[in-house]
Amino acid sequence: MKPRIGITCAFNQEGGWFFLRQGYVQAIIAAGGIPLLLPCLPLARDESNYLEIIDGLLLSGGGDLDPLFFGEAPHPGLGEISPERDYFEISLTRKALRLGLPILGICRGLQVLNVAAGGNIYQDLGSQYPGMIMHQQKAPRDYPVHTIDLAPGSRLESILLPKEEGASGSGLNIELENEVDRPLLRVNTLHHQAVRNVAPGFVVSARASDGVIEAIETRGPHLVLGVQWHPEYLWEKDRRFLGLFQALVKAARRV
Repeated sequence: MKPRIGITCAFNQEGGWFFLRQGYVQAIIAAGGIPLLLPCLPLARDESNYLEIIDGLLLSGGGDLDPLFFGEAPHPGLGEISPERDYFEISLTRKALRLGLPILGICRGLQVLNVAAGGNIYQDLGSQYPGMIMHQQKAPRDYPVHTIDLAPGSRLESILLPKEEGASGSGLNIELENEVDRPLLRVNTLHHQAVRNVAPGFVVSARASDGVIEAIETRGPHLVLGVQWHPEYLWEKDRRFLGLFQALVKAARRV
């Protein structure tokens, strides 16, 4: 049986409905997995039942995180939050981490992963991170607008730039730094929150040119990785980004 990848959904509290952009589902299917949508459960329910039927976890993008979960008061720049979703995803992620389940976090999912593991985030980059570049693009979602610098030797680098390709700079989306012959990758950007202090056990595996953290990962045997951009919009035009979903599905086969 193909690996079953649970994908968290956003929640519209006023309308009372769950939703998820189709790009996540399409990417998991293209990577060889079976997507299972995971609506957030009421606060009193046990999300462990979900973990019994999935082989890997994809934390999807969405709205802002309640700063309650990392011990801060709300900043004036904080956007709309979903308490039910926050509680559900952080609890689910903590249990998945304890079980050693493969995890991929995307945008908000990266932030959830970091907070669940004991880190925190900037509530509003525009006011809390002087000198930042644009992180909420006005270009189409499938268009990469800024570069990221991948950490040498990171798991993320091995996924996005395999050795046979990474050193040569053969991909159309790679630029080279002026002095250091290191590949830079272009990504899309649709966020105003970002990782601030990295959770214990995690390392930074990519940054934007302004220093904003674009990816984190663990160095353990299990795939636990979060990216700040949206590869689900990019993989059809640049197949390297499909590698993130393929890595999740591959790791899920071993669970």
